[in-house]
Amino acid sequence: MDTLLPQRFTELSIHSLKDENTPLFQLNQQQIQQTTNPQQQTHNIKLAPHPIPLKPAREPTAIAAVDTSNIKIGETAKGILIAVRAANVWKQNKHYQYARFGPFIFHVTEENKKQVYNMLQNAYFDQPYYDRHADYSNMAFMPMRIAALLERWLQTMVAKTLNNGLILFDGSLTSGSGDTPTRLIKDILDNARKRNNITLAFSKMTTLRINGHLITDTLPSYKAPYLLEVTNPKPKPPMLLLGDIYVAKLANENYAFRLDIDKEISLEKKVGAVERLLGNDPAEQGYPETLRLAHILCTFTANEVIAMQHFATRRYGLKIVNRPDMHRLLFGPFGRGESFQ
Repeated sequence: MDTLLPQRFTELSIHSLKDENTPLFQLNQQQIQQTTNPQQQTHNIKLAPHPIPLKPAREPTAIAAVDTSNIKIGETAKGILIAVRAANVWKQNKHYQYARFGPFIFHVTEENKKQVYNMLQNAYFDQPYYDRHADYSNMAFMPMRIAALLERWLQTMVAKTLNNGLILFDGSLTSGSGDTPTRLIKDILDNARKRNNITLAFSKMTTLRINGHLITDTLPSYKAPYLLEVTNPKPKPPMLLLGDIYVAKLANENYAFRLDIDKEISLEKKVGAVERLLGNDPAEQGYPETLRLAHILCTFTANEVIAMQHFATRRYGLKIVNRPDMHRLLFGPFGRGESFQ
């Protein structure tokens, strides 16, 4: 695998931490795990009248999953202190293996946010995939944007190295946003197809609704596992669907997920891919174990957040400033605000 991008992540991480002129940072009072998978609402969608039944296929198949996470761990006088991490899990011959990248800690300020982001994307994505004139005014989105760069790089590497397997993504195959350039997502899917891989993207949450109900809530009384096709999805431009959308109910538990499968794959191969997934990977609660492990391995724990705060303090001389929580100060027990504690 090309390790250039992780090396650049490390270099820019260290550089951003050293470039702190005001050695004070505010402990984040909202340590909530952030995700990078927004979905664009579509209109006039329908569900197919009949589900597609599935039978687990025991044909040995390699499975690879990719996921990333990001978190804001502190606030400085000039900006924010964030951390990103990625995980790649693969299963072959009944054994799981994994690789983790990070955590990478960045100090993002108004002065360096554009430079950090552009240098990271130029480290690997030498093609003009991303908008060079993107709006960087909202620094709150920088953790998700930096994590998205790491995720696209890892997806690209998996698509170029796996053969005759299944590639699992967290999220959807909708493109067109600033972090999901259509050309880049198409290239990832093309590279996967060239090696006879099939890409499946599972969404833990979805915004798609039919008659006011989420598509994952309006399910027929049919024995799992099965797929239910979502028909007539029409996202608003510039968003583009690069996958066909299904509701996947893969276990008897009362859980279903949105599943996007590469549009360029025939229906027979789509169904066969999900059946091979069921035959090679446990799907407790209807969610693939390989993708579940990728999520667990990249997610930050409370202990890790504390460790990263101490690392930034001891290694780079940042003095922690514990400013009062104004919601608590003003409103007492009713001052929960956005901390959800």
